[in-house]
Amino acid sequence: MSEDTIAASAPARRRRLSVNTAIFALGTGVSRVAGLAREIVAASFFGTSASASAFTIASQIPNLMSNLFAQAALSAAFVPVFTDLLQQGKRREAFKLASSLFWIILLALGALTALGILLAGVIMPLFTGTTFTAADNALTAGLAQVLFPVVLLLGLTGLLVGILQSYDEFTIPAIAPAIWNLVILALLIGLRSRLHPPIYAYAVAWLVATVVQMLLVASALRRIDFRLRFELDWRDPRVKQVFVLMLPVTIGLGIVNLDQLLNSVFGALVSTAAPRAIDQAFRIYMLPQGVFSVAVATVLFPTLSRQAARGARAEMRRTIGNGVRQINLLLIPAAALLIVLAVPITRLVYQRGSFTAGSTHLVSIALFWFAFSLPFGGVNLLLTRSFFALQRPWIPTSFAAINMVVDVVVSVGLYRPLGIAGLVIGTAVANIVMTALLLHRLWLGFGRSLELSHTLMITIRIVVASVLMAAVARGLWAVLDGLAGRSLGAEAIAVAVPVAAACAVYAKLVLSLRIPEARQIEGLVVGRLRRG
Repeated sequence: MSEDTIAASAPARRRRLSVNTAIFALGTGVSRVAGLAREIVAASFFGTSASASAFTIASQIPNLMSNLFAQAALSAAFVPVFTDLLQQGKRREAFKLASSLFWIILLALGALTALGILLAGVIMPLFTGTTFTAADNALTAGLAQVLFPVVLLLGLTGLLVGILQSYDEFTIPAIAPAIWNLVILALLIGLRSRLHPPIYAYAVAWLVATVVQMLLVASALRRIDFRLRFELDWRDPRVKQVFVLMLPVTIGLGIVNLDQLLNSVFGALVSTAAPRAIDQAFRIYMLPQGVFSVAVATVLFPTLSRQAARGARAEMRRTIGNGVRQINLLLIPAAALLIVLAVPITRLVYQRGSFTAGSTHLVSIALFWFAFSLPFGGVNLLLTRSFFALQRPWIPTSFAAINMVVDVVVSVGLYRPLGIAGLVIGTAVANIVMTALLLHRLWLGFGRSLELSHTLMITIRIVVASVLMAAVARGLWAVLDGLAGRSLGAEAIAVAVPVAAACAVYAKLVLSLRIPEARQIEGLVVGRLRRG
């Protein structure tokens, strides 16, 4: 392909990436909103009680294991190899690889799931603090037994999602989590009065919803005419290649996912309410994180893998730089809003039923400090995927180990004097360190050229616009909060109006500051509206 042809096709590729990002962001946004609705209902039922904290810890262990041995780890190792085969026109070999991995996952994670169920009573007390009673530990183990099959289900789902994303099929993977959340919400409401203790309704709903999600993703494979075959070739060199790549990815993602578990474990040393309070703040934090950074990183990952397979390093530099600036454009203002509106947002989202003003105080503290790590966590996700695309997974793995050490050291040093705040500050500091390490290593790997000066210049403009936006939001909220009262509708207005006004101010500022990524989004939106 000539340079002229490549240059001519570049705008079309950027448009396609923008559309895919928009689709995934929309689907993920719906999912996060549905997930937040699920958490709102769960909070009204269970608050920050000991049973709610027991569920938090019981759910995190299977989720951690699924990330360690499958799901995100497998997808990150599988997509580059699968995409490379497709790029070479070896479709049959690619599908053979996918089929072999499916049956290997079924056997291996099936055995792991069975062990988890049998040993839950021994495993779970290792992760609960001294504030948990024997009854709390027994409840945590029982909930974990219900939830352990999620390990197998998410492993299989992760492989199927990787196949779809390699074909740039993002719609079903984007909406499947929304369906998952809605199924949980419906079953939680329907089963809560039928099970004792009622928290078991949440665990059963979680398991059933995970089955539904896997079936929905599996049905989407018809779009690419994928047929699962019974092939179990352990000696296939590509299977070995995936597992070789998966080892460091597993360690790296496992370390990253340990952060949330560490917050819960240390939180259990603070109080029985702390693990649940941190988790509920994390759910709000993940709304902008999931909508924006996860969407950008997920959509760009197959593109980066194809560019890496072609050796197109200049294209990769531009893709990474553009992705980092897009994430900053969206997450820095989101962080600013969470910082200045942590208490009213928490109160609006959660405070009803068993969730009291005391619970709001605990969750808003965690949310305030989570906000500082928001843009760094988003950039980390994209940079880590960039190393996976280059099939250099040991680099982010080693940095993730440093990240965990930093998190533990800061958390241990601060959780006694600062409580919940100290734990979340540990997460923020670790994310900042991780970002610096990843950027520096990529900069060296790309010949000291990664558009860092341009990205820094744009980021400074974004920060200035975000500070002004946050000031507008805080000022308007202070006025409206004093006038509106404490009804749900009044609180919704007192939060929504300042946020909407601040976003309008921010949009005007970033466009007037000539930020190219803002123009990209404006062009996408205007173009879609015109075609509509």
